Amino acid sequence: MRKNLFYLLIFIASNTFAQNNPIFERLTAIANGGTIYYNIDGYSITKETLNFPFTEKGLKKIYRKYKIRKDDPRTTDSSIKTKHTYVYNNDKVTTGIVQHNSFYFLENKKKRVDIIRFSNINKLDKAFELSMLTLILDNKIPKANFSSTSTDSINFAGRQIKLGDPCRWMDVNSVQCPGHGQINWSVYKDFESANNAVQYQFEITKAKRGGKVISEEEVDVIFEDTEVKAKKVIYDFKGINSLLAGMSGGETLTIYYVTAPVRANYVGCVLSHWNNDVIQENGLPLLLGEVMSLKE
Repeated sequence: MRKNLFYLLIFIASNTFAQNNPIFERLTAIANGGTIYYNIDGYSITKETLNFPFTEKGLKKIYRKYKIRKDDPRTTDSSIKTKHTYVYNNDKVTTGIVQHNSFYFLENKKKRVDIIRFSNINKLDKAFELSMLTLILDNKIPKANFSSTSTDSINFAGRQIKLGDPCRWMDVNSVQCPGHGQINWSVYKDFESANNAVQYQFEITKAKRGGKVISEEEVDVIFEDTEVKAKKVIYDFKGINSLLAGMSGGETLTIYYVTAPVRANYVGCVLSHWNNDVIQENGLPLLLGEVMSLKE
């Protein structure tokens, strides 16, 4: 009886921790095709299993798949009890913008390799990675944090939004509705992190080939019931041989970069639409109008 009571108390404590952990207020996950994708605080995280043994030979094959370079350091972490190898590298995206990549190669119960990868722009937080790694390995991510692969209804930073059939996920927290716009977002615990991430996206957009920024201004918007400033940018593809523009049939892309407090956290959001998308009377296509309005 005492033993059963002990395990019951452990279960209750664990369940209470999962419910009260503030990470779960900001975390979104999608499971698709054997791979799980997570988004939180600007981090893009993936977990998948490869049918290779956790041996030197097996890991070499995986390193090639993930483009791990020979000079990328390979270490272990004493706080991780599972047999593993940790690899870190980074990629320069453009001037002042670096993508940090952490790879955790772990031996699972079937002696195969689980890979958990963390990527973020201009940010490397090892303590956060280890806390998320523990939650993932211990299966502590609540089902409520998982979004369906369908976009009939999406969780936008804690609010359910119903969408139509044409919409599709482009990534975790990135939805496109052809002819009606596209949005991507991440939820952060503070304003500075959210604002920095949005600015990084703007810098990456400016640096991309295949188009050019022709106008940039600040506009007043209402984002999830909060009045804020948004950076409005028009990106021109006219006369430029661009695959992106060719697929859409558009010539200019209007992009809004927004940082705002939303339901006790902060959201960094990028909203965009083509000049040939269906624009409503409010000046925005349907998808963008679900979360934002232009202030007159």
